Amino acid sequence: MVEKASAGTRERLLAAAEQLLLTEPYDEVSVRAVCAAAGANPAAVHYHFGSKEALVGALLEARLGPLWAEGLAQATGGRDSAPAVVDTILAPFQKLAADPLGRLHLRLLARFVLGRHLTSWQGPWFRMDSWTGLLPELPANVARRRWMLAFDLIIMRFGSPEIDDHGMPEPAYAALRNFVVAGLTAPGEQS
Repeated sequence: MVEKASAGTRERLLAAAEQLLLTEPYDEVSVRAVCAAAGANPAAVHYHFGSKEALVGALLEARLGPLWAEGLAQATGGRDSAPAVVDTILAPFQKLAADPLGRLHLRLLARFVLGRHLTSWQGPWFRMDSWTGLLPELPANVARRRWMLAFDLIIMRFGSPEIDDHGMPEPAYAALRNFVVAGLTAPGEQS
């Protein structure tokens, strides 16, 4: 029963942080405010997550991970499959960009990934080592570098404040997709 209550508190903290971050800038949302909004003990964020950054990292994984999990679990590696993998990655970004809560998640993701926050990602699709095998024709360090560049570009573009209620315009989306596919499938370079 205690474990169930703990899971309930954890989810309330995630939901409270999400709601506060919809209306307040990240730097103005305090751990104390999250705990108060969740009706939790003032130390609950530290108990369940360790820090505000870890709380937001867990929020992003909980909300975004399921969007990619199924499609990426079926992804196969290789140069020929790169366009399908990129489509599997980009489709949820476009959907998120067209929704206010989704745009919040994308802005937070951009802040954490592009700011190189030391978040300890738990889900396999949030860790770079999960991606290197999808480019088996390249040395692992080269594949890793390409995926990092691809994700930086995708997250930067979708985390931009220029994205509106309609998501990314189709010509920009197509250009981004083609550019990422080209970068991932370009001939190999030295490691």
